[in-house]
Amino acid sequence: MSISLPRGTQDILPGEVELWQLIETKARELCEKYQYKEIRTPIFEHTELFSRGVGDTTDIVQKEMYTFEDRGGRSITLRPEGTASTVRAFVEKKMFGYANQPVKLYYMGPMFRYERPQSGRFRQFVQFGIEALGSNDPAIDAEVISLAMNLYKGLGLTKLKLIINSLGDKESRSAHREALINHFKPRIGEFCKDCQNRLEKNPLRILDCKVDRNHELMKSAPSILDYLNEESQAYFEKVKTYLTQLDIPFEVDSNLVRGLDYYNHTSFEIMSSAEGFGAITTLCGGGRYNGLVDEIGGPETPGIGLALSIERLIAALKAEGVEMEMNESIDIYLAALGEEAKDYTVGLLQQLRLAGFSAERDYLNRKIKAQFKAADRLKAKYVAILGDDELKNSKINVKNMASGEQKEVDLDSVVQYFQGLKEE
Repeated sequence: MSISLPRGTQDILPGEVELWQLIETKARELCEKYQYKEIRTPIFEHTELFSRGVGDTTDIVQKEMYTFEDRGGRSITLRPEGTASTVRAFVEKKMFGYANQPVKLYYMGPMFRYERPQSGRFRQFVQFGIEALGSNDPAIDAEVISLAMNLYKGLGLTKLKLIINSLGDKESRSAHREALINHFKPRIGEFCKDCQNRLEKNPLRILDCKVDRNHELMKSAPSILDYLNEESQAYFEKVKTYLTQLDIPFEVDSNLVRGLDYYNHTSFEIMSSAEGFGAITTLCGGGRYNGLVDEIGGPETPGIGLALSIERLIAALKAEGVEMEMNESIDIYLAALGEEAKDYTVGLLQQLRLAGFSAERDYLNRKIKAQFKAADRLKAKYVAILGDDELKNSKINVKNMASGEQKEVDLDSVVQYFQGLKEE
């Protein structure tokens, strides 16, 4: 019986994984520049965290979570996103009391959602996200957006579009909520069951419905921008001013929503306009959530964050035809001829590796010609050839694979010889 890969997952093999490592390294380096520190949280959490932290009216909680009961009878869920876990750790470890505020965190790891697999979308996917907790300054909203834009641009993406919106403060959202209920209620029977359930609980989520997005009432729905009070309007203007100052183009879309009650003010998505990227163009999304920390049991603390899928980032790179420069070569390949020489290369290989070189030798007892072919496949910069006769004379031949130049080197000083080449 053959056992295959579960649907919606993938194996990332050598030759592919190097691109992932490069992206992850770039993300970590960028976070270091912006002073975001890494946090690592469990892959599973108590289910209540996500029903409260993500929202029990969302598709994630209602339809997509991997939830099970453990042996102690507790309801456990594989994390579907990273924000709730990060905020839970912020509250539980009392990070709101840290001297350095705001607390700026990033995470990177696998998330799990039971949804229909498609291009760039998997049931197990890798999410990178940042969270800034403790500041109400609109400048940090712009900073969060700029980090994501700089990551994409730094990796070579050019066909990017930033969409922003304001959800206003609690007062503004409450007024808009009533307007939405009055707008949709007379004809709510024409909408899907999910939207019918959302009408009284969370009418803002109706605007995000994929089933009824072409309904005529969607186009004429009241805009949140018409309900922003003076304070919310001023906040939004500040965010736009900062984005302009950072030379980040944007479009305002009043239908861009975050449907949970504790989301407010800035909401944004970064999209790819690359041809062939697919019907789902969103690369990244985020927003401000000034009520999430106290929802999870902490003190009232403002926050803003974003999350992006590494899989979708890679799909965008492919759609734009971006070729990443990756080091696919090794420094040295040891080719041995004769049993004594082969035995000696075991220790020599260790010396080279401990000296900081990427090095390899033959493990299949191949003839010298086949060993050179193996060195070519590994794109070795140098091949060091050792035979039994050379070993007796404490010599080794070093061939520069680019120039073809070959030189005899004292075996006892071959490591120093390569170190000298490295410094040139």
